[in-house]
Amino acid sequence: MYLFLPTAKNECYTVLTVDVYMTKKKRILFIDDDKLLGDVLTRKIEKEGYEVILVTDGAEGLHHISSDKPDLVLLDILLPTMNGYEVLEAKQKDPTLTNIPIIIISDSGQPVDMERARILGVKDYLIKARLDPQEVMNKINSYLGGPEASDKGVKRLAGQKILWVEDDQFLSSILAVKLSHEGSVGLYAKNGEEALEILGRETPDIILLDLLLPGMTGFEVLQAIRTNSKMTNVPIIVLSNLGQKEDMEKTKELGATKYLIKAEHDLDDIVNEVAKALADRAAVPSPAPTA
Repeated sequence: MYLFLPTAKNECYTVLTVDVYMTKKKRILFIDDDKLLGDVLTRKIEKEGYEVILVTDGAEGLHHISSDKPDLVLLDILLPTMNGYEVLEAKQKDPTLTNIPIIIISDSGQPVDMERARILGVKDYLIKARLDPQEVMNKINSYLGGPEASDKGVKRLAGQKILWVEDDQFLSSILAVKLSHEGSVGLYAKNGEEALEILGRETPDIILLDLLLPGMTGFEVLQAIRTNSKMTNVPIIVLSNLGQKEDMEKTKELGATKYLIKAEHDLDDIVNEVAKALADRAAVPSPAPTA
């Protein structure tokens, strides 16, 4: 931007640049050697009003993190020169960089990789095979304060009280962010005993339940919940890594509303299923009061 100001001696104009007064765009550093994905996401992010620096090398990416101090970093794991873990480890050692949020975009969806990334300070983890550019955009906006897609309309889970029982801290944290953005009230338990304690004082609108838990199994928790008369009509969605037919049948017999296999569903799928289960519950007429 330029201002054209008259000089004191004549009517000629002096040109002054005033870029310093302009609103500075938030800067995204994208480190990925996949050219096609890089081009697609760069166009998408720039269209939303952000500045993007795209680099294809881990060492170069680390240099930009240190020198440019971007507002957020999108990082692949498999990179030339330095892999994503090495970049994260180097970043973690520099106290001036610790507040820069990192979102992993990787081919790997293995729990061990996701846990390692979480330990190294990653805020979110996306799997390329199921990548939706709008989901990437939503996550960027959630960390940088931009207008998220779901905020443009009615929040589907506004005011709904959701209990999720999950011992995976990383999954719990990203699920908490997602559900919060949809307007829900969150209740969290990392094991079955905590879940039952919460249910002793709270009645959620819906429950998300893992099966592989420390202490009580998800099956035992499910059975205990359904023996509580207050919980008879509360939908329970099982969210598990177990995909065997007998596990699905067992949860159905114990009263589960839906069974989702983690590897086959992303966060948007989970929110959609939660919204559907709540809508189905609301559509069922309440029993008439007895005289």
